[in-house]
Amino acid sequence: MRIETRLTTETIDAAAELDRFTKAAHGAGAVVSFTGIVRGGDDVTALELDHYPGMTEASIETLASETAARFGISSLLAVHRAGTIPAGETVVFVAAAAEHRRAAFQAADCLMDRLKTEAAFWKREISAEGGARRIEPHDKDHEDHKRWMEDDGGHR
Repeated sequence: MRIETRLTTETIDAAAELDRFTKAAHGAGAVVSFTGIVRGGDDVTALELDHYPGMTEASIETLASETAARFGISSLLAVHRAGTIPAGETVVFVAAAAEHRRAAFQAADCLMDRLKTEAAFWKREISAEGGARRIEPHDKDHEDHKRWMEDDGGHR
């Protein structure tokens, strides 16, 4: 099993990440990816993600390792951005490769739900006027996360 996690302050090129990941996913019958983009609108111009070096990387690595083991996939990639990310830019990229599609879909979905609620980040939305407000996961985010913790998340 191949697991790769990266935390970066640089722009994430999702197409290049997917191409590299897919080429390395030898023997996989399915590759599923997810690209998370900073939403603009409602006066939001950027998302600021603060992190604690070492701790944040470890939290992402743990979530990725647990997810990969749970779904028995062959490869998993999680690239997360930190710092100030303008609206419209990629904040997270996840890819999962497996022999069959269901495991790849579930692994990518589960990892994203867990990253959203468990990864060690402190988030603020930045407004056009330069103001900022701290944000936390929404109730829906916690509901999505809970389905993976209560049962097997539909994994059979």
